[in-house]
Amino acid sequence: MTTGLPAVTVGIDFGTLSGRALVVSVADGAELGGAVHEYEHGVVEHALPGGRTLPPDWALQIPQDWRDVLRFAVPRALAAAGVRAEQVVGVATDFTACTVLPTTWDGTPLSELAAYGDRPHAYPKLWRHHAAQPEADLIVARARESGQPWLSRYGGRISSEWQYAKALQVLREDPEVYAAADRWIEAADWIVWQLTGAESRNPCTAGYKGMLQDGSYPDRDYLASLHPDFADLTAKTGHPLSQLGTAAGTLTAAAAELTGLRAGTPVAVGNVDAHVTSAAARALDPGHMLAIMGTSTCHIMNSDVPAEVPGMCGVVRDGVVPGLWGYEAGQSGVGDIFAWAVRTALPHEYAAEARRRGISPHQLLTEKAAGQPVGGHGLVALDWHSGNRSVLVDHHLSGAIVGLTLDTRPEDVYRALIEATAFGTRTIIEAFEQAGVPVAEFTAAGGLLKNAFLMQTYSDVLNRPVNVLASEQGPALGAAIHAAVAAGAYPDIRTASAAMGRLRRAAYSPDPARAAAYDALYAEYRTLHDYFGRGANEVMHRLRALRAPGAAASLEAPGTPGGGS
Repeated sequence: MTTGLPAVTVGIDFGTLSGRALVVSVADGAELGGAVHEYEHGVVEHALPGGRTLPPDWALQIPQDWRDVLRFAVPRALAAAGVRAEQVVGVATDFTACTVLPTTWDGTPLSELAAYGDRPHAYPKLWRHHAAQPEADLIVARARESGQPWLSRYGGRISSEWQYAKALQVLREDPEVYAAADRWIEAADWIVWQLTGAESRNPCTAGYKGMLQDGSYPDRDYLASLHPDFADLTAKTGHPLSQLGTAAGTLTAAAAELTGLRAGTPVAVGNVDAHVTSAAARALDPGHMLAIMGTSTCHIMNSDVPAEVPGMCGVVRDGVVPGLWGYEAGQSGVGDIFAWAVRTALPHEYAAEARRRGISPHQLLTEKAAGQPVGGHGLVALDWHSGNRSVLVDHHLSGAIVGLTLDTRPEDVYRALIEATAFGTRTIIEAFEQAGVPVAEFTAAGGLLKNAFLMQTYSDVLNRPVNVLASEQGPALGAAIHAAVAAGAYPDIRTASAAMGRLRRAAYSPDPARAAAYDALYAEYRTLHDYFGRGANEVMHRLRALRAPGAAASLEAPGTPGGGS
């Protein structure tokens, strides 16, 4: 580093639709400059770039979009910050998860090979790819039958979003792609491979998404019970883990040329966007829950003891910060649900008013909804448009709105959906506390913080103060904090978080009258939640089965037998 110039780190956050780079001061966490690069292909949901159509519940991505973030966003962030490459002492990345892809031995994505360019299963499966629910169900059934000890660490259920369910779907529906995959790797680790030239694995994705517990993956006999050819999955996923906050390697000459940084700059071990944000929000102490709220919501909390919490996404030793048990829960759709409401239920006159006033449709609907009393719309909704991640762990559930009349207005629906997502978070908190894991403090982060009405609703529904992360780039800031530790600027993540993190405590406080009114509405939500979600009425599953019969068969590789059990 050039003498006299302050040290900085670069955090690179790979999201669902874009990636962003943030330059941060090592001394105090000040955000000096950043840049965003929108993915050219976004989320591939309907058809591959070559035109092959996809059935419902698929969500893929294009690896070149991720490389382009390194190519465009990092140099622009350096320029915006007005810093030189020699000031950068460390780099770190974070990624959505479980976003996972098949590659060759050298890390080449199968989707980039000519032989597999028109094969959907050769592409990275985004976190919100939910087409592997049958595989997830089979994984759980076989685990229960054989008494697998790791199942309790995931609340007794495995999500269709995770590594094993997605890999089993590949094997069952396109065994040729599965056989060609030398590596089945999280994008969080793949992007670090691109930067350092060496494969590495992080304990966060391995533990939460790859079912690694107490140093071991599920054994071969269990995997073979799912499919005879599945016994070798660990050979594709298994790799020595590197502790969070340490360096996975250094930038190669090629990566330095791509990013505009110096070759040899330390690169931190990969991480997940939600989990790395805990460092940015100073939410690393036991009992401090962090909700990262965006298209979906991920709930992260540390504890000094392990416990079995029904329907959580996992409890992993050292999964968030070394030395503590990290818990994860989540909601598969939050911001996505609000976007659905605008996309499908916004009358022309509302859209015209928003344009006339120069505000977004979301702002308009929020403004109209905020003036209502609690329960004034006469509605209660279930926030399962993308299925339920916690506490039911069932992505074949679907959304519902009860109480609709001819007088129901768009803002009524919008408010009911906001409340439903808050009720979903309350359900998760109650599950933790009923399992003996107290939630002492609640902090929110993510893109939805800009909606003050939404945040106040959460405070009222939860009947507790809500802290907020005082940064609009939580994952990138958290990654930059990890980069500082990997570079040796701080001895550990907790020390770096205290110096570089940003938190505004009690930004929202509950109103006693609204909180009491929401208790009654929440009781109705829980009635519907348990009725549709716990087996009393399987109508949501039956409707989904009618929606797209034979969808899996359309993805069979030419000349290969059909998938399925």
